[in-house]
Amino acid sequence: MNTQKAQNNDKNTMNEILAMSKAGADLYLHGTIEAGTANVHEAFKQALNETLAIENETYKAMEQKGWYPSENVPPQKIEQTKQKLSTNQ
Repeated sequence: MNTQKAQNNDKNTMNEILAMSKAGADLYLHGTIEAGTANVHEAFKQALNETLAIENETYKAMEQKGWYPSENVPPQKIEQTKQKLSTNQ
């Protein structure tokens, strides 16, 4: 297998892991919110935290390889958004 094809396979696999971990986090979040007992709540919460860790590790690995570029937001735009959100509350 050539290097480019191997990289594409790795990128596709990482994209799938990222998508599945995001979907899993969404399900575990709702399970945590809707849990009827403390034990069930804690189980969903633990699964959510583990899934978020996997998602974060996957994202960081993809970002390092340039497969998931992020954009730096200027500090003034962050402040504008904070102010907007605080006035809407």
